[in-house]
Parts: sequence; structure tokens; C-alpha cells
Amino acid sequence: MSNLKVSVQETANNSIVKFEVDQFITKHQSFEFNNIDEATASPLAQQLFYLPFVKKVYISGNFIAVERYNIVEWQDVQDEVAQQIEAYLNDGGIVIAENATPKKQTPVTIYAEATPNPAVMKFVANKKIVTATFEFTSIDEAKLSPLASELFHFPFVKSVFVEENYVSVTKYDMAEWQDITVEVRDFIRNFIADGKEVVLPEAAEKMKTSTPQLDKKFEALDDVSKEIVNILEEYVKPAVASDGGNIQFMGYDANQKSVSVMLQGACSGCPSSTFTLKNGIENMLKQMLPGKIETVEAING
Repeated sequence: MSNLKVSVQETANNSIVKFEVDQFITKHQSFEFNNIDEATASPLAQQLFYLPFVKKVYISGNFIAVERYNIVEWQDVQDEVAQQIEAYLNDGGIVIAENATPKKQTPVTIYAEATPNPAVMKFVANKKIVTATFEFTSIDEAKLSPLASELFHFPFVKSVFVEENYVSVTKYDMAEWQDITVEVRDFIRNFIADGKEVVLPEAAEKMKTSTPQLDKKFEALDDVSKEIVNILEEYVKPAVASDGGNIQFMGYDANQKSVSVMLQGACSGCPSSTFTLKNGIENMLKQMLPGKIETVEAING
């Protein structure tokens, strides 16, 4: 039995709610069903159409979007629907039949973006490719990621960091980005376009980055550590993600008033990381948690 989690996400259209799964349930394909007869290729969609208020079902990547008729309000039924979908998936229910014809796909595009770290290039996709954060620093570590495993076959690849919609690749000095960027970009685009798994379904759980594991870890923290994590999540992570990296809270020492964090992706080993931490994150934590923080120590992932 699986341990998938389903969360409720509101959309701009109040008739439609997204039920987001913490793993991918289709191979980067999308399917739309307007009624139970159209849904023969999806046992999950068929089950949802038995609910009298379900008007349309859209399944893509790691979510199921459901449009309702006006006979109910989502806040009255959405939690029950989420539980029903979660139970169905965890019982091994089929989402999409093997021979199903997907909705016409938006072509996969990948663009390369320079980062503050000259050794790292960020390759951004026009769709979500993973549901958690992963870093692989060797081909042995990359066994849970078919994409990272294949990237390590390039002799110049030193490490691979995968976030929601991008891949950050760190190179050795033996190659220059101007000579290899197009090759790496095309490889990643073709890999995703072919519907191959970027990471294996069990990867997040095995690497302890699944949502339930992270939630449990957060709940076990002391109050100051929770505040630090929330500040990093809200103010720091979006900025470092835009640069192709990530920052991970490692610990807080109340006696020393010190915080340790791990730098990943483009932030790891970046010449400007220490400066940014000392002058940005450290000052921010000092201001927002007066008297509780003196220093921030960075560990490269």
C-alpha cells in the first residue's frame, strides 16, 4: 500500500478545485473528461463522476482538477473528495489506462538561465517536473533519478539539483558553458518530452523529502527553529530558487545563538553565497528574531 498525500488547492475559478498529489500520477500527460462515458480510460475519473456534483474532471501531472455543478459549495465537500482520491490512490487504483489517448500536449520547452555561480546553469521547464526537492552529488546518489543518472554520463557533470520546474547542473572546470549548454538543454527537453520519469515515485520518501516527512520533522522542532524555518521559506527560498539553488535549515543552537543551513544547487560552493548569507540572511534573522540569532553557518550540499 502506498502513502500518497492529497491536498486541496483553490483556483481562480471558484467552480474548480485542484486536488494535488505529492507524486506524479501521469507521465507528464493531460486528460480531460466531460462525463462518465468519456471517462472509460480513467477508472479514477469514473469514480468521481458518481458524485452528483462533478461536472468535469481534468487529470495532469500530479493533480486532479474537478469542476462542480452549482448544487454544492466546494468548502462543504472538498475534504471528503480529497480523502476519497487519497484512499483510491493508496489502494493501488488505476488513474489512467495504458491505452488512453492524452489531450493534445503543450510542447515541452526548456530555456537555459545563468546563475550567480559560474559553475552552475539552470535549465527551466514550462511544466512541473517534480513534487519535491532533490540534490544528487554523484552517480551513486542518483539511482533514484533516471534523469540525474543519465546526466552524470556527461563527463563534465559534477552535480544535479532538481526543483519543481527546473534542473540546476553544476559542471567541472574541464568544460565551458558556451560549449555545452545547448547539448544539455536539448537532452533534458527530450528526456521530459518522451514522458520518462525524472525521479522514481519512491524517491522523495527514500530521500526523506516527502511532504509527510518534512511536516513531521517541522513539528518536532522547537519554537525558535520553527520561526527560522518559516522565515527562510517565505523570504529566502524564493530568491535563491530564482538563482537555481536552495537553502535548507539544518539546526539551531540556542546557547550559541547560531543557525546552520545547507546550501544546494547553484548556491552550493558559490563565491557569492557566503557574502549573501552574512549580509542578507544573517541580518534578516537578527532583525526578525532579536536577541536569538548571532551567526549563520553555511554548509555546502
